[in-house]
Amino acid sequence: MSAWKEHAEAVTTAICAIAVLTGWLLLRGGLHAAGVAVLITGYVLGGYRQARDGVLTLIRERELDVDLLMVVAAIGAAAIGEWFDGALLILIFALSGTLEGYASARTTRDITALMALTPDEALVLRDGAEHAVPASELNVGDRIVVRPGARIPADGSVSEGISAVNQAPITGESAPVEKSLGSDVFAGSINGHGALYVSVTRAPGDTLLARIIELVKEAQANRPAAQLFIERFERGYAKVVVLGAILLGTVPMAGGWWTTREAIYRAMIFLVVASPCALAAAMMPTLLSALSNAARNGILFKGSAFVEALGKIDAIAFDKTGTLTSGRPVVAEVVSTSDTAPEILLAHAASIESASEHPVGRAIVAEAARRRLALAPVSDFQAVVGAGARARLSGAQWSVGRPSLFSMAEDVSQSVAQLESQGHTVVLVGDVACRGYIALRDKVRPEAGAAVGFLKHLGIKPIVGLSGDSKATADAVAAEVGVHEMHAGLYPEDKVRKIKELASSHGVVAMVGDGVNDAPALAVANVGIAMGGIGTDVALETADVVLSRDDVSMVPYAVALGRRSLRIIRQNLAIALTVIVALVLSDLFGLITLPWGVVGHEGSTLLVTLNGLRLLRRVRLRAVVTGQNADNVGSVASR
Repeated sequence: MSAWKEHAEAVTTAICAIAVLTGWLLLRGGLHAAGVAVLITGYVLGGYRQARDGVLTLIRERELDVDLLMVVAAIGAAAIGEWFDGALLILIFALSGTLEGYASARTTRDITALMALTPDEALVLRDGAEHAVPASELNVGDRIVVRPGARIPADGSVSEGISAVNQAPITGESAPVEKSLGSDVFAGSINGHGALYVSVTRAPGDTLLARIIELVKEAQANRPAAQLFIERFERGYAKVVVLGAILLGTVPMAGGWWTTREAIYRAMIFLVVASPCALAAAMMPTLLSALSNAARNGILFKGSAFVEALGKIDAIAFDKTGTLTSGRPVVAEVVSTSDTAPEILLAHAASIESASEHPVGRAIVAEAARRRLALAPVSDFQAVVGAGARARLSGAQWSVGRPSLFSMAEDVSQSVAQLESQGHTVVLVGDVACRGYIALRDKVRPEAGAAVGFLKHLGIKPIVGLSGDSKATADAVAAEVGVHEMHAGLYPEDKVRKIKELASSHGVVAMVGDGVNDAPALAVANVGIAMGGIGTDVALETADVVLSRDDVSMVPYAVALGRRSLRIIRQNLAIALTVIVALVLSDLFGLITLPWGVVGHEGSTLLVTLNGLRLLRRVRLRAVVTGQNADNVGSVASR
C-alpha cells in the first residue's frame, strides 16, 4: 500500500501520457470523436488532482493558485477546439509535478533514514540475565548489552567493555570512535568489535538521535522571510495573471486586432507562461537540500533562515577555550610562592573547583585526583563571574582565579606573565595574598589554523578571537591559528559587547562557542554556532546552528554551504524571471504555441528545482591555506 502511495502519481501520469499519445494518433488518423474521447481521459487522469487542489484552495482560502490556472488554461484550449494542446498542457504539468515530487522527496529521506536507525529491541540486564525488551520502553538507569555489530538502542555511558563505535550516522565522523569506561554513546550508532555494557542516561524520546530528528523537522518546516514574501507575492500575482488573461482575451478582439479564437488562445498561453511556478520553486528546494546536506555532515540548522543568514556573514568570532583550543587543559606546573606546599595549593584549588563545570576547574580536579590528594570540605562557596571562585576551607577564606582576586609580588607577576606569553593559562591560589599558582596548557585544535585559513579564503574579515584569559595567553593562541584580532580578559558581558561592536561595524556576524559559557554571545550574534554542543540543552536553546562534534573545520563547511545556497537561489530567481519575461513577450507577438509555452514554463520550474537539489551533494572546500593540517578541513567536505 505504501509503495502504491509513493508511486501513484507517477503511474497516473504514465497512463495520462499513453492517453494523450493515443488521442493524438486518433486525431491524426481522422477519428476525431474517438480521439477527443481518449484525450478527455487524459484530461481527467492528469488534471484531477490539480483541479481538486485548486478548487479547494479557492473555496477554503479564497485564493487563486497555479494549479487552478493550469486547469483553466487547458479547459479554455479545449473550448476553442485545441483538444490536443490542452491535453499536452495537462500532461506536461502533471509530469513536472511528478518529477518535482520525487526530487523534493530526497530532502526528507534523511529524516526517514534517521528514524530507522534506532533498533526495535534492546537487551537489558535484569537479575543477572539478558531480557529482550522494546527499545521504546527503556528507562534511565537500565543497564543494556550491546553486542559487536549491533546498533546502540539508547544514549548512555559505558559501564564495562572496550570497543570502537561508528558514530557517522549521528555526528558525521568518518572514523570509528574508541569507547571505554565512562565514554558516552548515542542511540543509532553502530558498535564495533567488542561487547559494551551501557547504562542508559536518556529516555528514548530524549536521545540525541531524537533531538536531531526534531531539529531537522523544525528546520524544514520553518520558512525564511524571503520565501514567505515570495509566497505572498505569488498569491497576489496569480490574480494579476488572471486579470491579464481576461484583458488579453477581450481587448485585442474588441479592437479587431485578433480573431476571437486567437485572442482566447493567446489568453490561455498567457495563463500558463506568466504563472510564477518557477519563482515559487526558486528558494525552498535549495534550502531544504542544504539542510539535508548539513544534517548528513553533523551540522544542524534550527531553520532554513539560518542557512541563508550564514551565507551572508561578514565577520565571525570564535571563543578561544574549547573552540580554537581543545577545551581540555592539563596542569603543567604547580608553583608555590610562599611557605605553602604545592600539593596543599593544588588540593585547596581542587576543593574549591570540585563542583565547577569550567574546563580549567575540571583539569585542576583531575590533576589532584591523579596525585591522590584528599579534598577538604568547603563552605560559603561564592563564584566570582569571569574571575574565579572563593570558599572557606578549614576556617580560612581561599580564592582561585585571576590576578584581580589577589595582591602579589612583582617577581610573581613576571613569572605569570612569562608563562602566559608561552600560551599557558595561569590560575592563582591564595587567601588575601597569592600563595602560588597553577599553570595549565590547553592545546590548539590541530584543524583550527586550516579552518581559519579557509574562512579567510571565503573573504570573511575580520575573524576575531574572544577569550577570558590573559592577553599574553590569548595572543599566543591567536598567533598559532592566524585570527585577525584577539580580545582577551573578557567577561561574558564583554563578549556580548564585542559581538555588538562587530555587527555595527561590519554587518552580519556569526559567533562560535561551546554552547554553555558563551550562551549570551551566541544569542546576540546574527548566527550563533554551538560547537560540539549537541548534548547540552543550552546549545539547543541558544544557538542557531549546532555542530554535533568538537571539530572546528565544520564551521567553514557550514559557511561555504550557506554561500553556495545563496548563489543557487540567485541563479534560480534569474532563470525564473528571464523565462517568464521571454515567454510572455513571445506570446504577445504570437511567436509560440500553447505546447511550447507549457514546455518553457514547466521546463524552467523543473530546472530551478533540480538546480537547487544540487546541494544534496557535498560541498568541496577548495582553497590554498597555510598550515600543515589543511587536510583536516577538507575531510569534512569529502564525506
